[in-house]
Amino acid sequence: MLGIALASMACSAGARAEDGYDLWLRYAPLDAAIAADYRTQLGEVAAPDQTPTQRAARDELVRGLTGLFGIAPRIQNETSASHMLAIGTPQSSALIAPFRDEVESLGEEGYLLKRTRRDGRDVLVVAARSDIGVLYGTFHLLRLLQTGTALEDLALRESPKVRLRILNHWDNLDGYVERGYAGRSLWDWQTLPEWRDPRYTDYARANASLGINGTVLNNVNANAQSLAPDYLAKAAALADVFRPYGIRVYLSARFSAPIELGGLKTADPLDPAVQRWWRDKAAEIYQRIPDFGGFLVKANSEGQPGPQDYGRSHADGANLLADALAPHGGVVMWRAFVYAHDVPADRATQAYTEFAGLDGAFRPNVVLQVKNGPIDFQPREPFHPLFGAMPRTPLMMEFQITKEYLGFATHLVYLGPLFEEVLHADTRADGKHLTVAQSLSGIAGVANIGTDSTWSGSHFDQANWYAFGRLAWNPDQSSRDIAADWAAMTFSPDPAVVEPIVGMMMASREAAVNYMTPLGLHHLMARGHHYGPGPWVDGGPRADWTSVYYHRADRNGIGFDRTAQGSNAVAQYAPELAAKYADLTQVPEALLLWFHHVPWDHRMAAGRPLWDELVGRYSLGVRQVDAMQATWENLRGRVDAQRHEQVAAFLQIQRREAQWWRDASVAYFQSISGRPLPAGEAPPPHPLAYYEALQFPSAPGDGR
Repeated sequence: MLGIALASMACSAGARAEDGYDLWLRYAPLDAAIAADYRTQLGEVAAPDQTPTQRAARDELVRGLTGLFGIAPRIQNETSASHMLAIGTPQSSALIAPFRDEVESLGEEGYLLKRTRRDGRDVLVVAARSDIGVLYGTFHLLRLLQTGTALEDLALRESPKVRLRILNHWDNLDGYVERGYAGRSLWDWQTLPEWRDPRYTDYARANASLGINGTVLNNVNANAQSLAPDYLAKAAALADVFRPYGIRVYLSARFSAPIELGGLKTADPLDPAVQRWWRDKAAEIYQRIPDFGGFLVKANSEGQPGPQDYGRSHADGANLLADALAPHGGVVMWRAFVYAHDVPADRATQAYTEFAGLDGAFRPNVVLQVKNGPIDFQPREPFHPLFGAMPRTPLMMEFQITKEYLGFATHLVYLGPLFEEVLHADTRADGKHLTVAQSLSGIAGVANIGTDSTWSGSHFDQANWYAFGRLAWNPDQSSRDIAADWAAMTFSPDPAVVEPIVGMMMASREAAVNYMTPLGLHHLMARGHHYGPGPWVDGGPRADWTSVYYHRADRNGIGFDRTAQGSNAVAQYAPELAAKYADLTQVPEALLLWFHHVPWDHRMAAGRPLWDELVGRYSLGVRQVDAMQATWENLRGRVDAQRHEQVAAFLQIQRREAQWWRDASVAYFQSISGRPLPAGEAPPPHPLAYYEALQFPSAPGDGR
């Protein structure tokens, strides 16, 4: 019945103002007939409330059902109603006890959603081994109700496929968020630990609804004060808020903290005094935060201190901290994003060069955190060659949810397809089928969350937080299906709203690639703040902080030669992939200029010369934004006016900046190639010097 009736569902949000604070947990009232049908199917509710997590699940259920149905559910510990909803574990509920064997195999975080008959009653159960599994299952049930899913034959078994599912906050102690485009830091260190802002609980609810089970509170460019006693007390207060929602707190640790906090003269990982200091610090942290998750470390990269300062390896540094944490069950997430002191022949090869030879040298509680691509969160990169190359080392994916290189918060760029593209990539490790996702022990996302009323800086950027969490739980999911769920919960379950919004979202990442970095180009953004085009950027302290280093455009062609005749970065991939990427006839056109320096007149698959194709892709990206604007305009009246107006304004910004990207890039590359524009392509309205002269010293999110 519900599947047929879905088309009649109307979102009440059109009649009320919304600022985005409720995220995908709006629980907007359903169509009256559908709400009545759901109420009949669910009947009375039995939900235990003896622990903080049980109360969190029960409270969320009451909040959700009350909002969706327009009437509070009847909650009882036990009930004899003919239709009922029962949530709990075999230990907390006699109604769930018969499902003990079924939930036992689902692990500590898994859950069962099932409609069944018990003692002549129709029962829908949310059952799990643990309270946190029940909470996750409760959020899943509420998602089904929000999206209008039929419950008649419900039978779902869910367990996370990835153990560590963590947000990394690049938040500084002064409240500034590096690469943040959504306001100040959520953490008000000044008022902690006494004042626990209710927003902290709402943050935890949102994460738990996705199955995110950890959060790193502070910037990877860490301040040693984060480990000082007064800040540990503040972190402990946040841990208390997050604990009922299954979220562990982690801290970024500055490698030189024994010097800055402990008064030692060295941070050498092999020095006994340094080892003792870290053991004592770990014991101090666990005394305050018994379920502390561990440390995230950025070392010997971009000026951060690390073990190489003392002639030691990354394994020596990671193992120092791992040994301190191991007695308490903590982990070390050691980042593989590194810069050598000397600029390498190819920046893309450096992490592999430094880490691949250390496979098997790390302690079991070290997880190597690797960015999705070998450069730095670009609109498109090949997957990082370390995935599949370190079978004896736990690996963790690092995605960037905040859009440092993808238009900040103002460009509508749904990152689900980017995440999915990388997770589903086949590493061909040892000549076998092994996706990137199958090689992972964890997934981290650099958060796009701040004090903005939308949390993420824009309404559509919430979808990237949402997609990250869903894919961290199960990397095999479809980014399109995830987008459909998000759109239904965020705007309206009406297919006339969901389908066009999903169409916009699924096309948006490719649009950004086209108007920013088509055909495998990368790192063409302006220096430092990464706002706007800067393909002309040259000079400065490091060649690999410039655009010309990456595109290598000259009179003859464009692109970075990473074949055996160039940097030979292809050799870091499995032989089958290396051969594909090195062959100009086999490499995907989407990565052409990543792996090859190609003549301007190279014939592309569409039959056009490379120069014509490049200009055409830039223009196509602009037209794709035009299409998104038209789609959104057609939704006027179906989406509440407040959110529609802001999204429309942001799309206008995106359209203007996409045109800027196109014109500035075409002007620059035409000055290099010396070629006429293809027929039908309009010349840039300004000379190249105009674009080169533009300055944005106050662009947001720049940490330097």
